[in-house]
Amino acid sequence: MAEQNHTSAAEFILKGLSDQAGTKAALFVLLLLIYTITLLDNAGIIVAIRGHAQLHTSMYFFLGSLSIVDICFSPMVGPRTLVNFLLEKKTISFAGCMAQAFFYIVFVTTEFFLLAVMAYDRYVAICNHLLYSSVMTRRLCVGLVVGCYTGGVLNSIIQMTFIVRLPFCSSNVINHFFCDVPPLLALSCASTYISEMILFSLAGVIELSTISAILVSYLFIFFATLRVCSAEGRKKAFFTCMSHLIVVTMLYGTTIFMYLRPSSGYSLNNDKVVSVFYTVVIPMLNPFIYSLRNKEMKDALWRTAERITVRL
Repeated sequence: MAEQNHTSAAEFILKGLSDQAGTKAALFVLLLLIYTITLLDNAGIIVAIRGHAQLHTSMYFFLGSLSIVDICFSPMVGPRTLVNFLLEKKTISFAGCMAQAFFYIVFVTTEFFLLAVMAYDRYVAICNHLLYSSVMTRRLCVGLVVGCYTGGVLNSIIQMTFIVRLPFCSSNVINHFFCDVPPLLALSCASTYISEMILFSLAGVIELSTISAILVSYLFIFFATLRVCSAEGRKKAFFTCMSHLIVVTMLYGTTIFMYLRPSSGYSLNNDKVVSVFYTVVIPMLNPFIYSLRNKEMKDALWRTAERITVRL
């Protein structure tokens, strides 16, 4: 029995998003398009920020950091999902599955913290603009981003410490398109109560604290914009804040649905659809919402494209 248990846990089989040939072909094309757009847009933002001195401010430093997170986050899921559409048997080794889950937790947690930091940066810029340059120093900005990554790594280490020790002897078929925590817990033949409580507690603290920071920051920003004399200025600030909050709502809404509910409420088929939003769609939307609507950023991207064209 011990040998059988070891063999079954040596690799996992990912069921993927769909078993129907027509649906798989359409999903492959759609996800390939989204993945390509995500990489190109985020890479363009990073190059533009690094190549233009006028963008070397704290706001663009955080926008560049968000693009780096999205670029690192997308390969955790995207390439293997695309490859699995072309394979008959969608296997992943135990070590590969644990590594995918580890880095997925790192980057999604880092993004939560980073969005809260970005909201605080906008709060200082709008509500305390006279002190902005003295408060948001380069050293503080670097420290905040390092803190975001540190929080992501610590959260992942704590969660994965409990998950890797679970025995997976009942089945090795993961009803998902990547190694997420809930479907992994569903495969264990031992009690997952402690792992579920760790997941629920850490996800609850991280998501509730960061969303509170974001909402409070934007609430102060909203009241500050009411004092703007120009009606056009108020309108522009309002729609900018609303677009940011829509993306934040999508991210937090889907992840709260996934991780802050009892295990009895898990429906892995429905969870796969929800997971597409925060693993595929939101990394593509972030550049459009946070960066590409900014005039300075668009001008920098055009100049960067012109330089590349001339060199070619």
